Amino acid sequence: MEILDGLNTKIQLLENLKKKVLKLERPLGLVVIQIGLDKASTVYVNQKRKMAESLGFNFNHIKLDDNVDEDTVIKLIQELNNDNYVDGILVQMPLPSHLNEKRIQNAVDPNKDVDGLTDINAGRLSHGIDSLIPCTPAGIMDLLKIYKIGVEGKNVTIVGRSDLVGKPLSYLMTNNNATVTLCHSKTNNLKLFTRLADILVVAIGKPEFIKEDYVKNGSVVIDVGINRVDGKLIGDVDFSNVSNKCSYITKVPGGVGPMTVYELANNTYKAYTLRKNKFR
Repeated sequence: MEILDGLNTKIQLLENLKKKVLKLERPLGLVVIQIGLDKASTVYVNQKRKMAESLGFNFNHIKLDDNVDEDTVIKLIQELNNDNYVDGILVQMPLPSHLNEKRIQNAVDPNKDVDGLTDINAGRLSHGIDSLIPCTPAGIMDLLKIYKIGVEGKNVTIVGRSDLVGKPLSYLMTNNNATVTLCHSKTNNLKLFTRLADILVVAIGKPEFIKEDYVKNGSVVIDVGINRVDGKLIGDVDFSNVSNKCSYITKVPGGVGPMTVYELANNTYKAYTLRKNKFR
C-alpha cells in the first residue's frame, strides 16, 4: 500500500506554476467574495490567500454582510467581470439561505470562473471542451497522473453526485476513457458497486463510512471527505480499516485537500490564458 501524498505533490506543482506565473507581464488577480462570517469559510479563504500571495498574485478578499441583497452581489460580480486586472472570481460557499446560489454562480464570467461552477463551464466539461474545471476533481486527476495511475479502461466508482465533486469528476473520468458508476444516497446495495471499483472515490460527508468490506483488493481509494469529529479532521473512509486492502490510498488531511488549493492557483493562471487568447 502506498499513500497518495497530496501535500508534497501540491508543493512541487506550485513551484512549477510559480515559474510560469513569474514570466507573465503582470501579477495575476484573484478575488474571493465571502458573504457572512461562517468560520469554516474564513479558514478556507485564509488558505487561499496564503497560496495566492506565495505566488505573487494580487489577492482581494471582499467581505459582505450576511443580509446583503442578491442584486448587490450580482452588481459587484459584474464589476469584477469587467475589470481586466481580475483574472479569477470565486464566491465562497455556502451562501446565506436568502440568496440564489445558482444565479450568483452563473453571474461570474465563465472565463473567470475559477471554481468551475457556471452552467457554461459544466456544459463545456460534459462535452470534453477545454474549460475551467472544479478544483477538487481536477486535483484528483492530477494526483493520479503524478503517481502514474491510469484511468483508461478502469472501473471507477464515485460515491457522491455533487456539482462540486461527483458530477464533474464523472465527466473527467469518462473523457479519459474510464467506465464510471456514479452512486449517491438513493443507491441500493452500495457495496455491489464499490467492490467492483478499480478506483473508488468517496465524497459523501459521513465520517469513516467506507469500511474494508466495501473495497476490492488492490484498488485505489480517494477520500474526499472532510469531517470534524472531536476536534480532528476525519475522512469518509476508515483509513486504518481499509488501507491494508489498497494499492494506493489518500489520507485526511494531506490528500485531496492540498490538491484542491493548488488547482485554484492553476485555474487562475488558466483563466488568464483563456482570456488572453480570446482577445488576441
